[in-house]
Amino acid sequence: MLSKFPYLRQDFLASIVVFLVAVPLCVGVAVASGVPAELGLITGIVGGLVTGLMRGSSLQVSGPAAGLTVLVFEAVSEFGVATLGVIVLIAGLLQLAMGFLGIGRWFRAISVSVVEGMLCGIGLVIIAGQVYAAAGLKAPESGLDKIAGLPGMFADTLGSTRALMSLAIGAGTIAVIVLWKKLPKAVQTVPGALAAVVLATAATLAFSLPVATVQVEGLLGVIQPPGAEAFGELASPAIWGTIIAFALIASAESLFSAAAVDRLHNGPRTEYNKEMIAQGAGNTLCGLLGALPMTAVIVRSSANVAAGARTKASRVLHGVWLLLFAAAMPWALALIPIPALAGILVHAGWKLIPFRQITALWRAHKGEALILVVTAVSIVAVNMFEGVLIGLALSVVKTAWEASHVRLDVIDKGAGPIQAYLSGNATFLRLPKILDSLENLPQDRPVELDLKGLHHLDHACRTALESWAERHSATGTEPVKVMEPEESPQSEKVAAV
Repeated sequence: MLSKFPYLRQDFLASIVVFLVAVPLCVGVAVASGVPAELGLITGIVGGLVTGLMRGSSLQVSGPAAGLTVLVFEAVSEFGVATLGVIVLIAGLLQLAMGFLGIGRWFRAISVSVVEGMLCGIGLVIIAGQVYAAAGLKAPESGLDKIAGLPGMFADTLGSTRALMSLAIGAGTIAVIVLWKKLPKAVQTVPGALAAVVLATAATLAFSLPVATVQVEGLLGVIQPPGAEAFGELASPAIWGTIIAFALIASAESLFSAAAVDRLHNGPRTEYNKEMIAQGAGNTLCGLLGALPMTAVIVRSSANVAAGARTKASRVLHGVWLLLFAAAMPWALALIPIPALAGILVHAGWKLIPFRQITALWRAHKGEALILVVTAVSIVAVNMFEGVLIGLALSVVKTAWEASHVRLDVIDKGAGPIQAYLSGNATFLRLPKILDSLENLPQDRPVELDLKGLHHLDHACRTALESWAERHSATGTEPVKVMEPEESPQSEKVAAV
């Protein structure tokens, strides 16, 4: 057997570590999303047993992710838990279609600033929302209201012993996770998030603290395949924006995670289209079961690599352990205090905010840093889908503006024609600047317009330059002499390829 599975020992040990990391995160994401805790475990099980078996990224682990918490909560609030399965199902089918059509690799072309901004905005909303949950209070609906209401929330907490105890459990959970990394390596074999939940649960039971705990319905009790009424919601145009957001954001997060995981090990590289198909298959099944959407999760994936995993067997086994836990020990979920789960998600949200990247981007590429910040602020102010669209639009505008860089050099020797040299890329975006400079040239002098330095001249610019030349020549001066750009045989050959 060992000859067939030479890395069984390494993968077995890694699967235990990933399982211990996954349990509190699966439960925490589900509770924060406004759905039963077991639905998070179901998504984790599907991520291990289904997506884990498929080709794509061999060491990447999938399951419910904090990055989709905000979007899922918005979808559940607007359409209800019963419709969540339809949304996830159709999003999974879209992912399958994109994978089979070979679109997976194109996600690598999405601006990193937009992705970092998306994660930053999600992190801010998660932190703001889960602080309320840690205090046992209901959070406002919008991201701006969550942040604006924090001072009042803390004021209300100070006047309530129950809220203070609840907030103390959440704060203690965060403290344990942060300090756990400073303990000896042998102790750190137990994941910090799991240790924090166990300690918070023990403290709640030992002192009989009046804090809310997870509501348990049983694994089979929460599985609700979408019915005809849920499919009827597809007639509403509003739901399709949510479906597309699920598909695109889950795909982007998974494929960017795959690229990050590839940098952590020397094994087989990710096959992006096949990974997209694997994610689509997992989400399709999650939708049929009425569970949470799935993405690749960098926390679990990096834990998998760090624990010594060598093949996909580790992530499949982690799905087995999740299934056994959910089936044999559901009572354990009912003991977990919700403030502890809120603390885990506050810490996860904090890690989503790319502080170092923002600083580095501001020093090297202020425009990219601006895109990151605008994307994050838009997600907080509006919602995740529209915030990402704003970031993408801004990224496209910035790229188009930079690609249209053009330079106009005017040489006037006092006698003879004025020489004007255009170089770079002449597009309609820079047309006002070009025309302003040309129209300021003396009307009574001949002009030579040299376009040989242009790499690109679009139709709008060509037409405008021809019109300017006609107007300048109509004043009685010599016709404007235009020297067209020449394409070398090599450039023509490259263009043909």
